[in-house]
Amino acid sequence: MLQGKSVEELVVGEKASFTKTISEADVYMFAGITGDLNPAHVNEEYAKGTIFKERIAHGILSTGLISAVLGMQLPGPGNIYISQTVKFTAPVKIGDTITAEVEVLEINVEKNRVKLRTTCTNQNGQIVIDGEAISMPVKKNK
Repeated sequence: MLQGKSVEELVVGEKASFTKTISEADVYMFAGITGDLNPAHVNEEYAKGTIFKERIAHGILSTGLISAVLGMQLPGPGNIYISQTVKFTAPVKIGDTITAEVEVLEINVEKNRVKLRTTCTNQNGQIVIDGEAISMPVKKNK
């Protein structure tokens, strides 16, 4: 069984990342799953009249890539995602390649909590999401 790192195994400064190209199908599936059919995401003609001049992906879709890193890599399987602060700093467009990265900032062994910096960056190196997360790593059997 896959198991992530425990709070005792984590190191401040440790990083992990996940990269995905956001497709049109991703945007439509996310819209269908969540019910967020905002025309800025799903209607090309409407989107041409926005400040972005084209459809953009749901901000929270890209934030989901952070969850993939936390749940599968760092801390990894068994981790519980407690909280997240997010600042959306630039739009994600269909076809953008987004890299979600997490970095361990603080470790609290007594409370079994870890604070992480969370960012999403596009293929041009531009930060599109910046924030922090609190996670509860898996406890190892002793």
